[in-house]
Amino acid sequence: MQQSFPIQIPIERSTRPAPQQSDVTEIREMFREINQRYMVYQPPSYYHIMKRAIDLSVSIFFIIVVMSWLFPIVALLIRLTSKGPVFFIQKRTGHMGVVFDCFKFRTMYINADADVKQARTGDRRITMIGRFLRLTHIDETPQLFNVLLGDMSVVGPRPHMLFHTRHYGQIIPYYNLRHEAVPGMTGMAQIKGYMGEISVERELRKRIQWDIYYLKNRSVWLDLKIMVITLIQVFRKSFSGFSRRED
Repeated sequence: MQQSFPIQIPIERSTRPAPQQSDVTEIREMFREINQRYMVYQPPSYYHIMKRAIDLSVSIFFIIVVMSWLFPIVALLIRLTSKGPVFFIQKRTGHMGVVFDCFKFRTMYINADADVKQARTGDRRITMIGRFLRLTHIDETPQLFNVLLGDMSVVGPRPHMLFHTRHYGQIIPYYNLRHEAVPGMTGMAQIKGYMGEISVERELRKRIQWDIYYLKNRSVWLDLKIMVITLIQVFRKSFSGFSRRED
């Protein structure tokens, strides 16, 4: 009686990696997933009350303790080094798309491109004292008055220029989701290193990713964590900047 023996034929497995998705496709899928998860999320009712209490406490404290003596010094330096007002007031997109006046110390010479062109590295529009104010982020401190007025929060997605809102809102998926939170002086994207000049579109997409992540996970503890990390990063950046100048 003959027995049948199965014939095993070795199968060669392909070692070629699966084709990867393009960056654009990957980011769109990421936004779609984040959006689906976010739509079912609402922060606890007490969160907004506590967040506003923190905003008022922080803004009032710094305005009284720091701005009371810092403002006259900075105002004098700005007026002595360039012509123009002390403050630069710019229209920006706020909560739910409402436009508001965002306050900053003026760091540039008066120019016609201020509302459509971001500052760049080595930008000749920036004044001598303006470079110092930007390095230390002192130019952003007048936004504490925006926080006090309720236009901004200490923590939240950074408010963008109206020009950028109109432009990127048309080409980046879920861009306008970021407007569902009150804009902040600092945020999740900033502590992850996405701040300042937008040089390529991909960088802005990553910022929006972290803004939406913040919306999905916002809590009092996350806000406090972002505040602490921001202070540490500002001191490190200022110290390293001064160190490079001395070298």
